[in-house]
Amino acid sequence: IQTSPKTKTPYSLLSFKERSNKQTLTLRFRFNPTMADEAKAKGNAAFSSGDFASAVTHFTDAINLAPTNHVLFSNRSAAHASLHQYEKALSDAKKTVELKPDWAKGYSRLGAAHLGLNHHEEAVEAYSKGLEIDPSNEALKSGLADASRSRAAPPPNPFGDAFKGPEMWAKLTADPSTRGFLKQPDFVNMMQEIQRNPSSLNLYLKDQRVMQSLGVLLNVQFRTQTGDEAEGAREEDEMVVNEPVVEKKREPEPEPEPEVAEEKEKKERREKALKEKEMGNAAYKKKDFETAIKHYSTAIEIDDEDISFITNRAAVHLEMGKYDECIKDCDKAVERGRELRSDYKMVAKALTRKGTALGKMAKVSKDYEPVIETYQKALTEHRNPDTLKRLNEAERAKKELEQQEYFDPAIGDEEREKGNQFFKEQKYPDAVRHYTEAIKRNPKDPRAYSNRAACYTKLGAMPEGLKDAEKCIELDPTFSKGYSRKGAVQFFMKEYDNAMETYQEGLKHDPNNQELLDGVRRCVQQINKANRGDLTPEELKERQAKGMQDPEIQNILTDPVMRQVLSDLQENPAAAQKHMQNPMIMNKIQKLISSGIVQMK
Repeated sequence: IQTSPKTKTPYSLLSFKERSNKQTLTLRFRFNPTMADEAKAKGNAAFSSGDFASAVTHFTDAINLAPTNHVLFSNRSAAHASLHQYEKALSDAKKTVELKPDWAKGYSRLGAAHLGLNHHEEAVEAYSKGLEIDPSNEALKSGLADASRSRAAPPPNPFGDAFKGPEMWAKLTADPSTRGFLKQPDFVNMMQEIQRNPSSLNLYLKDQRVMQSLGVLLNVQFRTQTGDEAEGAREEDEMVVNEPVVEKKREPEPEPEPEVAEEKEKKERREKALKEKEMGNAAYKKKDFETAIKHYSTAIEIDDEDISFITNRAAVHLEMGKYDECIKDCDKAVERGRELRSDYKMVAKALTRKGTALGKMAKVSKDYEPVIETYQKALTEHRNPDTLKRLNEAERAKKELEQQEYFDPAIGDEEREKGNQFFKEQKYPDAVRHYTEAIKRNPKDPRAYSNRAACYTKLGAMPEGLKDAEKCIELDPTFSKGYSRKGAVQFFMKEYDNAMETYQEGLKHDPNNQELLDGVRRCVQQINKANRGDLTPEELKERQAKGMQDPEIQNILTDPVMRQVLSDLQENPAAAQKHMQNPMIMNKIQKLISSGIVQMK
């Protein structure tokens, strides 16, 4: 063991060689791994204590000692993320994946950094890639769920404006019905949360104090019942940083030497090759492909250490429709690029171009398998948005061709009959399986969607049942079963007004359908029950909460005209009588009555 004269850092001398003609020594060495381990341990301790800035410093020291250790970059990425330095966290996460592309945690770090930067699509991609490597990883599953929710975040609540500014507190203090609530800490916390994040209003609508406050702020009187509040909790991920260190040898750059005749000749060849490339580019822009190929080929002969000459020639072959030649050039560029350790972006470009050529040659679904594989390899080299887009298009094309190749109406009818038999035996999961196969065999058959909607309804999977029923109606608007299925799902979801409209729409096509007529009757009974005020406190509470989340109800209550109408119904009977003569206003009032927001006595 010797000591570096500059850094005083111990290193192990592995080998040396002497260049006799230049009297130059080339030393190959590596740092003692125990020092990197010590710095890593300090970083872990600082991270655990919440001192993330010190953790970054210690992990940086460890990386300087062991620059090929993927765990160190992963840990520093987590520390940067804890400091909300997501750009730096993303850089370290990318380096982690580059050093260890088959390590699932690296993609967890990558997804977390993208999520912190609000790159929701990239975060979903990163977590999905990690789950391909480790499907049971709970941290990746949780991250994917968070990213998916963020990507599909709900629109802001239209009632949010009512809670803005100090005027809210003044109104609540002035009204006797809400003044007492302000002495309750949990209520004040809820109001503050709604002010910060208006979209969170839906989470608190079942709390009758919030409903009462909303009525005061909107100048609308709600009939409320006392209820319990719901509490939420969230979990935090815990970083695990103690990973085994895999140390690799690192060779230093050779020492600079005086320029000699050989180097001068190399520069001249390089300049000459670049001129050929420029002439090839100019010919390519003019669509003079043969001339472009000639110049690129000359550049390759002059200087074979720049793979851009090869990828450019591949691009010309691609434009000319010579896909086999394009693929050969791309393979050559990738092979030569790895030998020269060229920029990974250039290798990725060659792989992307090869994937494009393979895609042009694809005729059946199986032909897209090498296309997808090539794009995926390109993305491991460099995550380029264009390559990702091409990958998605190839996967979509493969799926469409698979559906076309799988299409067989006769087998679809057989599978539907099998599903019918299982439905009669009340074996609904088995019936769903056969109906699904029938849909794959014949996606245009509305009967398979209708039958599967009935199964989903029996299984309590209402959203899936509603989706199938709507697809059934889309395929055949005159098929009465589609309307009865959709109406039944809406009825079970207690959307009685929507169910009534669905049944009535179906009766336009089949006026004597008994199933549709019975559906209308059941809806009328439920709506009249609300009109008479016969709902129990729990039923009223549930209807009000559900109604306040209905966009149509929200639009009615935020409409200035309707707010005046509701005020007249309470305070000005003469004006109320005039409003009652307006069919549009009566229809909106009926919506409010059905949802439990308004009651007529």
